[in-house]
Amino acid sequence: MLWNWNVMDTCFISESWQITSKGMFAGSCIGVILLVIALECLRRLSKEYDRFLIKQHAAKYRDNSAATAVSVTPANTAVEAGGESVKAQEAACPAGIAMPPFRPNVLQQAIRALLHMVQFAVAYFVMLLAMYYNGYFIICIFIGAYIGAFVFHWETLSVGSDNTSATNSTTVCCG
Repeated sequence: MLWNWNVMDTCFISESWQITSKGMFAGSCIGVILLVIALECLRRLSKEYDRFLIKQHAAKYRDNSAATAVSVTPANTAVEAGGESVKAQEAACPAGIAMPPFRPNVLQQAIRALLHMVQFAVAYFVMLLAMYYNGYFIICIFIGAYIGAFVFHWETLSVGSDNTSATNSTTVCCG
C-alpha cells in the first residue's frame, strides 16, 4: 500500500474491478465521486427524517394540547393575557411549556437504523477505496465530498444557534 498514480491494470475492491482502459478508469473516478455524493445525501436524509419525526411529534403534542384546551374552555372564549385578547386554545398551551421528550416507535427506529447502516456501509466502502492510496481516487473522494456538501448541506442557518452541519462530525465512521 503505497501512494500511487497508477491508471492501467489496477484493481480495486475485487478482481472483477480491474482497470483495463482509460475510459474504465474515468468511469470509476466518476463512480467514486457519485458514491461520496450519495454518502452526503444519506447524511442529509437521516437528518431530515429525524426532523420529520420531531415535527410530527410536535404537531401531535400541539393537537393533544389543543384538544385538552377545547374540552376545558370553549374555543370562542377570549382570555385577557398581558393586555391582549387571546383565544383560549392558545392560552391553554403557552410557549414556555416544554414539549415532552420523543422516543421513536419500533418502525421509526428501524428506519433510522436502516439509514444509519446504509450510511455506515457507504462510508466504509469509500474508506476502502481511499486505502488503495491512488491519488486520482483520493482527489475524486474530495471532489465528491465538496459537491455533496455544497448540494446537501445548503440549509438555513439559525442565528444564535450552534446546530449546523459544520458542527457535526466530519466523518460518519468515527461518531
